[in-house]
Amino acid sequence: MSKAQTLRLDRLLANLGYGSRREVQQLVRAGLVTLDGGTIEDSDQRIAVTRDLSERMRVQGRPLDPPPGFILMLHKPLGVTCSHKEAGPLVYSLLPDRWRRRDPALSTVGRLDKETSGLLLMTDDGNLLHRIISPRASIPKRYNVTLDRPLRGDEAETFAAGTLLLEGEDKPLLPAQMEVLSPTSAHVTVTEGRYHQVRRMFAAVGNHVTALHRDRIGALDLPEDLESGKFRILSEADLALVLPKAGSGALKTS
Repeated sequence: MSKAQTLRLDRLLANLGYGSRREVQQLVRAGLVTLDGGTIEDSDQRIAVTRDLSERMRVQGRPLDPPPGFILMLHKPLGVTCSHKEAGPLVYSLLPDRWRRRDPALSTVGRLDKETSGLLLMTDDGNLLHRIISPRASIPKRYNVTLDRPLRGDEAETFAAGTLLLEGEDKPLLPAQMEVLSPTSAHVTVTEGRYHQVRRMFAAVGNHVTALHRDRIGALDLPEDLESGKFRILSEADLALVLPKAGSGALKTS
């Protein structure tokens, strides 16, 4: 196991969005930061940034926010966006306010458009983000698709062939899997992340997607008890379901 990074307390808490270093120093002087049950009196004390730090440190009586190097799952609702290029509130508005001031910043792992709901990952670990979205990783993503018109019957074969061309593109899609759920609904699993890919796949076979919901990334399912708009920090076991070969070094705070 690699040696944990250490940071000055004021820098650590400032990087986590608790305020400027001066504001953090005021919290410490007021006795509002504790570690292992004892009050920290020196804001320049160096702290080992371990993965269990959130369990051991309290700020104003509450557990410390996750240290750098974490990943979360968010149940993205309809109407919120992953990008400033789309109108509407950003997914970051669903997180604690101070998380928007974190350094390193949180980023979405890929995107879901405004009219797509479901499982969205977010992380402040750039290396981990790129490992997940890299085309070489070929991580499957499953969508629950609701259609405007009944399936005609040959869509699964067409998607699996690896020859389907989307409008305006000259490179065929990689094979995708489809499981029929009803005449107007299906599960579709893709390993690419092209722009509006699932919607455009059905447009290419003469249908229209009326609702789209992502419920799985890799082998990680969106929990049934995670309400829309809520989030949950991923454990190492959760991450292994997304990126099976990630190993113990995937979260850098160990």
